[in-house]
Amino acid sequence: MIRVGVDVGGTFTDIVLERTRAGGDGRQVVVTKVPSTPHDQSEGVVNGILQVCRLAGVEPGEIDMVFHGTTVATNMVIERNGAEVGMLTTRGFRDILHMARHKRPHNFSLQFDVPWQSRPLVKRRNRLPITERIMPPDGRIEVPLAEDEVRAAAELFARRGLDAVIVCFLFSFLNPDHELRAKEIVREILPDAFVCASSEVVNVIREYERFSSTAMNAYIGPKTARYLRSLQGRLRANGIDAQVRIMQSNGGISTVENSSERPIGLLLSGPAGGVIGARWTGGHCDTGNVITIDIGGTSADISVIQNGELRIKNPRDTEVAQLPVLVPMIDIDAIGAGGGSIAHIDAGGAFRVGPRSAGAVPGPACYGQGGTEPTVTDAQVALGRLDPEQFLGGDLSLDRSLAEKAIEEHIARPLGLSLRDAALGILKVINNNMALAINANSVAKGIDPRNFTLMGFGGAGPLHAVALAEIIGARDVIAPLQPGITAAMGLLVTDLQYEYTRSILVQLNKAGPEEFQRINAVADALIAEADAQLAADGIPPGSRRFRRIMECRYLGQGFELRADMPDGPLGPDNVQQVIDNFYDVHFQQYGHAFRDQITEGVTLRIVASAEVEQLPLPDLPQGGRRNPEDALLYTRPTVFDDGSEIDTPRYDRMKLLAGDSIAGPALIIQHNSTTLLPPGYLAHVLGHGDIRIAKA
Repeated sequence: MIRVGVDVGGTFTDIVLERTRAGGDGRQVVVTKVPSTPHDQSEGVVNGILQVCRLAGVEPGEIDMVFHGTTVATNMVIERNGAEVGMLTTRGFRDILHMARHKRPHNFSLQFDVPWQSRPLVKRRNRLPITERIMPPDGRIEVPLAEDEVRAAAELFARRGLDAVIVCFLFSFLNPDHELRAKEIVREILPDAFVCASSEVVNVIREYERFSSTAMNAYIGPKTARYLRSLQGRLRANGIDAQVRIMQSNGGISTVENSSERPIGLLLSGPAGGVIGARWTGGHCDTGNVITIDIGGTSADISVIQNGELRIKNPRDTEVAQLPVLVPMIDIDAIGAGGGSIAHIDAGGAFRVGPRSAGAVPGPACYGQGGTEPTVTDAQVALGRLDPEQFLGGDLSLDRSLAEKAIEEHIARPLGLSLRDAALGILKVINNNMALAINANSVAKGIDPRNFTLMGFGGAGPLHAVALAEIIGARDVIAPLQPGITAAMGLLVTDLQYEYTRSILVQLNKAGPEEFQRINAVADALIAEADAQLAADGIPPGSRRFRRIMECRYLGQGFELRADMPDGPLGPDNVQQVIDNFYDVHFQQYGHAFRDQITEGVTLRIVASAEVEQLPLPDLPQGGRRNPEDALLYTRPTVFDDGSEIDTPRYDRMKLLAGDSIAGPALIIQHNSTTLLPPGYLAHVLGHGDIRIAKA
């Protein structure tokens, strides 16, 4: 069995290949990085797969599975270059997408952008009203669907050349018949268009969020589907006829077919793999409480793992580019801070770093590919923290003189600073930006970093990790075995996963036989739907798992929290378990819980999953050495955060053994990353090769 994980970043595409040898007597794990190809991500994906095959000595046709994390969908929303979408909606509700929730993005600002109005996913002229009406609370039909209006609207969309259409009717989560019939009519007239109904995408209450989520699904749908088809075609053209699985925002993986129909699930596809990889790394480092920061070329992605569990965002927080997206997402915050982040002086004279990035093309100035603006990577090179001939194992040689020239011209000279102080300033600004974002995702949500390990990964993660841990007060630091490939490795330890939802609206404290019957009927229907999907994926019955979740709130609250349900039917003997779980989650989130108040169940969610084979790592041979001479490469001057320049030894990470320790100052070098160990810190090599760093 040969499995390949591919994670596409803004600057580099990371690849890991796992090969199970015949007879099960050993495994081979090979990793590599190649430049990303922003014009067509599939080109970089295939280039990376072919390169890792050459390194592993396998033929491309031998690959059985390809797992892929992509930023295609996210980039489309951020850059606003998705499809031209048409919308059919209930007459009188054409402007739901414009009015939204009447919230001001910035309460006290007179100058702010309202993205759902200034850059709507569906232009008003393409939002057409249809006569129909479904009524609550039972979904009865008050006004029949005007099929002639649907047909006329679809014909107008055809004349306008729209390539995507959504159907969003009021209360369709109670009765989807009108939406599904309208979708049939649209498909008859626009057979090649991307068509979806809100009851299929997010079958829950809240019309604005449901309509917006469906619009997002259609906005990214055509291009995402084309990308996935292009990827499969390019793989086959290069002799790779493997099954392809795509990373989802909720931390699971899905099929190409499902991802093409519901691309909304891909919006955090890239960063999710890193968090999964960090949880896996924490597991074999005996560390369940981890703050993760994935620092790549263009962004830093931050998340928290508590007691070995991923944190899922509250529905009120699941948004992309300030637009609500009612799909489950791992709680990840992303900021524009990476190795390619550009340092500049703004119009007001302030010294800033990011969010603009040099990306893969032209890249930092030191790449010698035409970039002239100073970046974080240029600062690292100028301070002697990245050795030009060692970058990516020598695959990409850096030019220190170009880095110094860019910093001198754009930062040092205009601010009257020395080259050293300007470079240190770039790192201080970017580190404080990242520390503020870490605190927003941890301290602001009830997490005390002093009880957590900071895990820095991505190509630049281990360069910044110790400085960040000092700022936030983290307990210690872990640099994973392959920091630059952690997100790709996470793809190989991710379960196949789907989520199915339906609104229920039941006061759990007062539920009787009728309410329990309705809840159990909905749960059984969702499980049957999920079971059919897993069966279609070829998952044997014994490997299918179903987790029941009730999204609950206090009666009268605006948003819900997830509470686990017991296995089996819900009834008077076990409903209190759901209520207590909600109280516990509310206390964890907000620091209080009103246990005498009525709890309302709003949405029933079924999480269907199937375990994939985990990626095992061999134990390293025991060493137990201090500053091992066998791993020493050479010594060079390096500038640290206090401005001191110290002759600093470099160690080859691939020659370190379990139990070895290195006292700072030191640089620990490997192909995909460099770990910076300042003076006063001690690095200890763990059993699989991960490194734990703490104050000496």
